[in-house]
Amino acid sequence: MTVYLPTLKQLQYLVALRDHGHFGRAADSCFVTQSTLSAGLRELEALIGVTLVERTRRVVRFTPMGDRIAAKARRVLREAEELGELAQAAGRPLSGDMRLSVIPTIAPFMLPRILPRLRRDYPDLKLYLREETSGAACEGLQNGRTDCVLLALPFACGDVAVRPLFDDRLFVAFPEQEYAPCPTSLAASDIDETRLLLLEDGHCLKDHALSACNRPELRAEATMLGTSLHTIVQMVDNGLGVTILPEMAISAGILENTQVAARPLDASHPMREIALVWRKASPRERDFHLLADMLAAAGIARA
Repeated sequence: MTVYLPTLKQLQYLVALRDHGHFGRAADSCFVTQSTLSAGLRELEALIGVTLVERTRRVVRFTPMGDRIAAKARRVLREAEELGELAQAAGRPLSGDMRLSVIPTIAPFMLPRILPRLRRDYPDLKLYLREETSGAACEGLQNGRTDCVLLALPFACGDVAVRPLFDDRLFVAFPEQEYAPCPTSLAASDIDETRLLLLEDGHCLKDHALSACNRPELRAEATMLGTSLHTIVQMVDNGLGVTILPEMAISAGILENTQVAARPLDASHPMREIALVWRKASPRERDFHLLADMLAAAGIARA
């Protein structure tokens, strides 16, 4: 009996539609026309004899079986990618395509230091970067959308391989006139909870900062509204409050041309741990360790 199997392209279309929930955006992500993607999915449904997607003019709704098959398709696509990675891993180190997700409180401060060296030392590496929060990055790692993630720990990223890189100390940033004389460090107890500005939910730096301070009332009273560290620094510069910044941001010059001062946070564990993570048993583990070596060297030399 002849069994007709779905093609990888059909499975790619299905997973793209599941991710985007929209035929046009799914087609764009696959670099095909919407009609091509739609036809491919109809061929897939005809092949397996099951309706995967309920189509209306406004809504794309997956059937229960469609959800199950999309999840399985995601795993099949990941395994197919790893076939190519096996061959690539046997060749030159750090070559070919690599998809790296970086969280927003690291990307603008770390990447400018590392990318020129990567281009110089590994010209055959095509690094595709995505800036996203830790939760989205780890989800992308698990479903195969990204190959590795540069993030800050502690953060629950699932069953992954972890390569710690360096510690990134936390500083309290405040308007220069806030304290007179300016202290050499600031204890968590010195922070006015009504003036503390933090990143909005979804950014792990907020949790790292609150955990380092170990003051439960800060979580209740802090204003969590910043969309980026640069935005929060501008708010502090305008006298709207104080914040907590990582050392890498300060070393990268985030306080330049402002009237904001920063002093080390005096606490029992005033830091976050920067790490590179990837799926366990990845055939590109050697490449990830090479990348981690470069990231660690750049982080240690940032001051």
